[in-house]
Amino acid sequence: MNVTKDGFKNRQLHIEDYLQIASAEQKGYAEVFAHQRITENNDIVANFWTNNLLELILRRDNLNKAYLKVKSNKGAGGIDGMQVDELLPFLRKNQVELIQQIREGKYKPNPVRRVEIPKEEKGKVRNLGIPTLVDRVIQQAIAQELTPIFEEQFSENSYGFRPNRGQHDALKACQRNVDEGHKYVISMDFEKFFDKVNHSKLIQVLSQTIKDGKVISLIHKYLNAGVVSKGFFERTEEGVPQGGPLSPLLGNIMLNELDKELEKRGHRFVRYADDCIIFCKSRKSAHRTLKNIVPYIEDKLFLKVNQNKTTVTHVSKIKYLGYTFYRNKGKCRLRVHPKSIQKMKDKLRDLTDKKKSWSNKIRRQKLKEYVRGWINYFSLADMKMLMNETDEWLRRRIRAIYWKQWKRVKTRYKMLRKLKVPEWKMHELANSRKGCWRMARVLNSVITKEVISRLGYISMSAYYLKVCGN
Repeated sequence: MNVTKDGFKNRQLHIEDYLQIASAEQKGYAEVFAHQRITENNDIVANFWTNNLLELILRRDNLNKAYLKVKSNKGAGGIDGMQVDELLPFLRKNQVELIQQIREGKYKPNPVRRVEIPKEEKGKVRNLGIPTLVDRVIQQAIAQELTPIFEEQFSENSYGFRPNRGQHDALKACQRNVDEGHKYVISMDFEKFFDKVNHSKLIQVLSQTIKDGKVISLIHKYLNAGVVSKGFFERTEEGVPQGGPLSPLLGNIMLNELDKELEKRGHRFVRYADDCIIFCKSRKSAHRTLKNIVPYIEDKLFLKVNQNKTTVTHVSKIKYLGYTFYRNKGKCRLRVHPKSIQKMKDKLRDLTDKKKSWSNKIRRQKLKEYVRGWINYFSLADMKMLMNETDEWLRRRIRAIYWKQWKRVKTRYKMLRKLKVPEWKMHELANSRKGCWRMARVLNSVITKEVISRLGYISMSAYYLKVCGN
């Protein structure tokens, strides 16, 4: 947030002021700005800040950082229709009143705009809640201060939406567990986790750490802000709407209670957000573990376990974060799950649709961006053969696109001549009445792999060999 000096002159209480109040004699504290550094040096001061967390959240540099983060993420607007380029002028004009309302506990968050995202299961959707941009900035500011506080409490077995942790770390942890003999797993599925989080339980968990009642009240207001779906307002008496900067952190805080219970019972597990798998040495112990942990989840955390999707099976039978597992020479290895492969091919099919009125340059760029992103994510998998087969199929689709573009016989002669095709072959190809897909196979020896590479199209197999991490 690009705040002016005047806006904070009389209202913004800086860290220096509070440190001087806490200990007027300790002048050195006046230059300490980092919350983590305060925590390391003085437990009393750290507790003071935990009790006065709202002032940390409303610091100028924290709000500026939150604004820049929201701006860089871009994204759609909320129910007020405000777009990213309108955010800064609004904040400059209303910052003083906005901060004062938050400080006095009078700020009322806007309802989120509901967006339905189709799931892999046919007919099912995932509900996203898109907050207004102003609420996104405030939520981001809260998350930035809460994250280092709760990071100290989070389990080493939790990997989702945490600094310097990701899906690859979670998958490597799974491999370690399997290599150490824990080959049977409970693949836990929570029924609509983000939609079913119990507000009272979450507030109770938050209050164990956060002693600033104003921050608890502000978070509670966001939980109860409601949603607008198809023009109608709906109350939110439970759940943490996905889509806001605060939601992943609140989800982790809630499920950290499960993490602590699993660790207390001595179980091995890996959790990425609400995707949790528990590792056991035998099928019998896995069934026993599931039977014992479900009552805790449902009676203590007030979450619902989806019994139809929660499975006890060998690790090779599950899908986790788009991957599947197998063993080779006594070691746990990774493959791309068939559903992930199908999803990838559907996307490539869409990007190489002959009916799309894209230029070849735009299509090349879109293909490059998608392929790089997909392979970077699945770089831990053994998929050399898959990449070779997909490359061959993709090149045929690219040839079909070019043949369709060479509609006229005159154009075909011109382009085939550039490719140095013999005259007799050129005449045969240019006058062919076969369809684009059949001609794409015939053109295999004309528009070769090398030609497609010179045209600027990315090779999936070549890029995979460059970045593979297995």
